[in-house]
Amino acid sequence: MKPLVIHGGHVIDPTQGIDETGDIIISEGKISPRDRESDLSPTNYRVINAAGLIVCPGFIDLHCHLRQPGDEDKETIATGSQSAAKGGYTTICCMPNTTPPLDNPDTIDYVKSIAAREAVIRVLPIGCISKGRQGKELVDMDKLAQSGVIGYSDDGSPVLNSRLMRQALDYSRRQGLPIIDHAEDITLTGDGVMNEGDLSARLGLPGIPTASEEVMIYRDLALAELTGGWLHIAHVATRGGVELIRQAKANGIRVTAEVTPHHLTLTEVRVTLSNPNAKVKPPLRTQRDIQALISGLKQGVIDIIATDHAPHSKADKKVDFAQAPFGISGFETALGSLMSLVHRGELPLTTLISKLTSEPSKIIGTRYGKLGSLNVGEPADITIFDPDMEWVVDASKFVSKGKNTPLDGDRLKGKVMVTISQGKIVYQDDSIKVKGI
Repeated sequence: MKPLVIHGGHVIDPTQGIDETGDIIISEGKISPRDRESDLSPTNYRVINAAGLIVCPGFIDLHCHLRQPGDEDKETIATGSQSAAKGGYTTICCMPNTTPPLDNPDTIDYVKSIAAREAVIRVLPIGCISKGRQGKELVDMDKLAQSGVIGYSDDGSPVLNSRLMRQALDYSRRQGLPIIDHAEDITLTGDGVMNEGDLSARLGLPGIPTASEEVMIYRDLALAELTGGWLHIAHVATRGGVELIRQAKANGIRVTAEVTPHHLTLTEVRVTLSNPNAKVKPPLRTQRDIQALISGLKQGVIDIIATDHAPHSKADKKVDFAQAPFGISGFETALGSLMSLVHRGELPLTTLISKLTSEPSKIIGTRYGKLGSLNVGEPADITIFDPDMEWVVDASKFVSKGKNTPLDGDRLKGKVMVTISQGKIVYQDDSIKVKGI
């Protein structure tokens, strides 16, 4: 097959400080150097005309739920990876709250083998912190590390046992792998289903206080300081959480953090008794929290953006708000949602791209190559998007099995046009034609 040229796009690569119009050449699955004298015509190359489009490293998602094994009616590794590709992602890291959970090398190997056969992009597994995600006994972290996990988490369930969390962070220090923290004090959460405040009171729904997140962040930062381990805070959603992380970084504690597109762009106002698709954990909070999250992102207090893609079946969500499961299907709306921050002048485009590419790559490390960059010789993982294309979200057309999004019917501005994974086009908008085939 002829090499592929992405011609005339606005190339942005935070790792190299590139922000200019140019060409990208792909050969044998990798970024290739350009011979300035070469003829980039369709006779010699396959050519994508990227004029007016942004060309950047492929997006990396450190936090998603693919549901396999155990809940294949909600999602599979195949459908989840296809959905992620449509959203511009070329690497996704799957959480271990499956059935059975990913708490031993056999289940990790299962995910890797299915991904190798059926995924259209790179799928990297995250291992459990505790056996069975029960919070009682530590997994064999050395064996899981040897199996190729990129970190550890009991996501969906907090590690309530402080001693167990301390042990996990001790291993984290030795291995150099993060403990991905679901920061929630469930004794404060109780039966809460949305942000605690005036709106929850008016709707008659039990609320979840911001303290439920902040108390656990405080505890786990103290344990990270004690052990020297690497703590990664998942789905930060509160102003207080941002401030705790800010102080910890200033004090030299090894902590990284993520925020989701929905927590950056949606408030509790989306919650209605008839819309369980807005039910998510942590819950959608307030505009004041959103402003703190955006500021934290720009200032480097929050390191990355991760989707927390959590697909559910239609039957799961077709119940009363209080009975519905938590979760939003997020791969296919992530870019369009986040571009609203760029269009409103709240977040620079280069910052957004870095939080989706080079910054999460730093957390994963280099064992899979230098991800999140367009460096010559590295895997050709590339996302091409139109920053100004407007489109209407139609959840029924999601590639994901999970149609559960509060954005159904919303008009977004910013759309992925092509996703290339290791040199192969894995998603292509109908409007994009490749010449020279």
